[in-house]
This record gives sequence, C-alpha cells and structure tokens, in this order.
Amino acid sequence: MPTSSSSSAVLPPTTIDAGELLGRLRLETSSSEPYYLQLQRQIEALVKSGALPAGSNLPSERDLAEALQVSRATVKRSYDGLRQAQVLRSRGRRGGTAVHSAPQVSPVLQQLKGFTDEMRELGLVPSTRVLAREVVRDAAVAARFGRRADAPFLRLLRLRLADGSPMSRETAWYDLRAAPALAQWPGDGSAYAYLREHCGLHLTWADQSIEAVVSSPEETAAFGFAQPQPCLLLKRLSYTADDRPVEYAQGCFRGDAYRYRLRLQT
Repeated sequence: MPTSSSSSAVLPPTTIDAGELLGRLRLETSSSEPYYLQLQRQIEALVKSGALPAGSNLPSERDLAEALQVSRATVKRSYDGLRQAQVLRSRGRRGGTAVHSAPQVSPVLQQLKGFTDEMRELGLVPSTRVLAREVVRDAAVAARFGRRADAPFLRLLRLRLADGSPMSRETAWYDLRAAPALAQWPGDGSAYAYLREHCGLHLTWADQSIEAVVSSPEETAAFGFAQPQPCLLLKRLSYTADDRPVEYAQGCFRGDAYRYRLRLQT
C-alpha cells in the first residue's frame, strides 16, 4: 500500500537489568537440555508473552553470565540463537542486545508514494510476502471503481516488511481493465513500479482515510503481538492524472511502529 514521504523517529528503549531478568529465569541442573537452550527457550517465551517488551535492552553477556553463574560462552550461544531467530537484535554502534522491534517511522502525509520507495528512503530494506493472489469479480469493489459488477480485479493480500519486520498487512484490488498486464504480476515488490514499467500508468493522487482499530487475530499473528494491539487502518483509492481509479487498498499498519504527521499551512 502506498505511504507518504517521511522521516523516522526512535522511541526510547526499556532497560532490563541482570537481576530483574534473573528473577524470571530458571536453569534446571537436572535437565538433559543444555543451559544455552534452556536460556534461549525461556527468553523467547518472555518476549512472546510480552514480559520482555519490544525494544528492551538486555544485560550484557558478561553480566547475565555472572548473575546466572554460567559461562559467558553459554549466554553468547543463547543470544546468538535468539538473534538468528530474530527474537533479539544487536544495537549496532550503541552496543548490547535488545528485544527485536519494528523500525519506528514517522511519515508526513503529504506525497503519494509506495511502501517500497518509502522504506528505501528511510534506509530500510523493504520486502513482501504474498499471502493470497486471485482474480475476482466483486460487485462492491467494482462500484468503487465505477465499473460493471462483472469487471475483473486482481486481489492481493500481502504482508509488507522493513528490515525483516512486518509493518503492515494489506488487501489491494487492481482494475484489470485499466491495467491488464497486472494479471501477469506475481505481487512481489512495488505495484507502483510495475504499473509504470509494464502498464504505462502513473498513480498521481488518492483519496485516503485513517482510523484507529485493534488488530484482528490474523494481524495480531502476522505482527507477532502477544495480544491484540492498537493499529492504524488506511483506506486508499488511487488515481492516474486523468482521474482513472486503478488501485483500492485497505492496510492495517502496526501502531507501535507508525506515528503519522500532517504538514499544515495557512
């Protein structure tokens, strides 16, 4: 789903000290499971339950090893496994390890732009998972485009990601009478780029609404939430310069990642 030109903002992380984390961990000496796997499993459970919220800083390998009275190599192996599973992430130049969280972005609602271009401008790597793709004939959808009830549309259900983190789950419909080449598009990457390069169409303006919602069970699972969370629902009908509607999209954007801004002028 298209977004708008933007800048990013980072929310302050929560710090979890070794003593606090130690109170939530139990390593069983009688278990045949290695300490590093016990530690990895328990930290992952704390993250998934929400006890360790996204963005939380974890103790250093040395501090946690001393608190648990295990080798530093044990904690390192556990942290490495959690990073590989994208449960934890390194904090780069800041050092340390934190619970994986989605990138924090603060778009300015000013310019029509696709998700792919938006994320690249922010220095993030965009990707897409196509969850469903089909050609449909839907009278209610056709009415939005001013088409006959039997008009064909490409319907795409996609999960959009930035740096591997799911940012939005969207359903979009594309008018195949206006852009017949879309019938060959698998749905990955930028719809806007495909429309320009293969259909000769440029989307230049849109009618858009934004409303607050709670994530559905499907969205909760897609975003990795432990329970339903506040999200933003964007609905957009996008047009070419000669006022032809080509795309209608409904996207649920995770509330812990997006903070929209408006630029107002007199």
